[in-house]
Amino acid sequence: MIRSLCKSSTWRSRSVVEVKSKFGAEFRRFSLDRHEPGVFKDFCQFIVNLHQLFRAEIYISYADVHGDLLPINNNDNFHKAASTAQPVLRIFIQLQ
Repeated sequence: MIRSLCKSSTWRSRSVVEVKSKFGAEFRRFSLDRHEPGVFKDFCQFIVNLHQLFRAEIYISYADVHGDLLPINNNDNFHKAASTAQPVLRIFIQLQ
């Protein structure tokens, strides 16, 4: 039974991606479903609320597995970022 729980826990943790969001000197952590992260527009609104950036235009980028900064500006980029993050998706917020 313990082994079964460990496998279940491991499987569950693989379907969730931990996100570390940075804006200036402020960091926030949250998690996303790796396989169904949602849509970019909702994600962007969540980030605005999380960092309290109301009425601000923002630019979101992430560090890929090679350390390159890539934009998150549409659904495709957002899904790619969530599905390839290992182990943490590091995102960076900038004002436009």
